[in-house]
Amino acid sequence: MPSRRTLARLGATAGAAGLLTLSAAAPAAAHVTITPSDTAAGAYTVLTFSVPHGCDGSPTTRITIQVPEEVVSVTPTRNAFYGVEKKMERLDDPVEDAHGNTVTERVGQVVYTSKLPLPDGYRDTLELSLQLPDTPGETLAFPVIQKCEKGQTGWTEVPAEGQDPDELEHPAPAVTITEAGGSPASETASGSAPEPDSDDDDGNGLAVAGLVLGAVGIAVGTAALSRTRRGA
Repeated sequence: MPSRRTLARLGATAGAAGLLTLSAAAPAAAHVTITPSDTAAGAYTVLTFSVPHGCDGSPTTRITIQVPEEVVSVTPTRNAFYGVEKKMERLDDPVEDAHGNTVTERVGQVVYTSKLPLPDGYRDTLELSLQLPDTPGETLAFPVIQKCEKGQTGWTEVPAEGQDPDELEHPAPAVTITEAGGSPASETASGSAPEPDSDDDDGNGLAVAGLVLGAVGIAVGTAALSRTRRGA
């Protein structure tokens, strides 16, 4: 049986997790958001854009994603319900890509046009694959224009320096670039193992004690059975 301290800690953890889930779900239910597969500087990542509702009840017909200037190349994922187009723009100064090729234009926008309007109250996701700049700490905004059968919503507001993004009514989806190799998983892999929990030690001790008692019980039962057979 778990100790009282363990049960109390589990209850507190579950409560905290519930609060975190609620706080994380609130903006996702209200805004167009981004979920990145990786945020490390210089990493190749897949950005998943979530479109959770229409425009004041009107179905969504088109999503236009503005690509920040720091990103040159983007590969959109096809979606069976949308046609997709990359809109190119010429660079003022040519740049060299990761393969050593000279690039004179970049993807300025990615436009998803629905073949069947997305009804209000239904969610869809759109994906862009790209390489993040090697600039840890920088936040990249991807302004989105959501066009509907009636009206449109511009998710284009970028917070000023020091401003809380939650204060914005229509914030642009954004990704903050992190240090390369700085994730907890990387630290664990390098040998920084977490210290054992005292409750885990107690649990391990109880498990071992249970095995020992079980073995003793089997031995006693076997001896009793043997004596019974000899007496018969």
